Amino acid sequence: MQKYAIPSSISFLDRSPIVEGEYPILIRDLPSEGKPREKLLAQGPEALSMRELAALLLVTGTTREDVLEMSSRIVRDYGEKNIFAERNANRLSNDLDIPIVKACTIVAVGELIRRFASNTPSGFTTIRTSRDVYEHLSDMRDLRKEHLRGLYLNAHNRVIRDEIVSIGTVDANIIHARDVFRIAIECNAAAVVIAHNHPSGETDPSPEDVEVTNRLIQAGKIIGIPVLDHVIIARSSYASVPADYR
Repeated sequence: MQKYAIPSSISFLDRSPIVEGEYPILIRDLPSEGKPREKLLAQGPEALSMRELAALLLVTGTTREDVLEMSSRIVRDYGEKNIFAERNANRLSNDLDIPIVKACTIVAVGELIRRFASNTPSGFTTIRTSRDVYEHLSDMRDLRKEHLRGLYLNAHNRVIRDEIVSIGTVDANIIHARDVFRIAIECNAAAVVIAHNHPSGETDPSPEDVEVTNRLIQAGKIIGIPVLDHVIIARSSYASVPADYR
């Protein structure tokens, strides 16, 4: 397996998922000891599922949706790791159809996590091969929608930023190089690896996947921040998108 090589000299431009049709479990339906806050007090935070932890962050639901319903849907649709990688509260609010105040809370928690990790050397992941990408982005394997992620690396191949670039079909008419490289410039990245998931389970790249890859590689050459790889992630396998300009 070929390892990624970052050029030494880089120039810069200064609740478990609810089954469809199943009656959702509401907070009021739970016994006292089963409610997230009471469960945390009695058993500690490690006893809570991701949806229960998310429900504590969100505090309340809306007139349309109980807080446990909302937290389950958020975790299901966005993915456990992706939800805290999102930096754009407006986009999160629109994508998940949740109040902007709740989206801001989620984004703020994600920022706290990133700042803590940035001060902890063990918080960095080293990415040298497509296999490393697949393992680092394991949370993308079961997502129901396509997510395009950017992994921004320093000169030592460590991830200094992990960003959701877009959600939806990966299409050259939708994905713009500026969205990928704006972040790279902000964090002074030495290189970029992009990845997206195929909910179908197939790893064969589409013509759109190849076109997006070629455009981003060309843009990276112009800017001076190379795109090392574009990895397709499926439930049990992965593949690099072939490109004409590597």
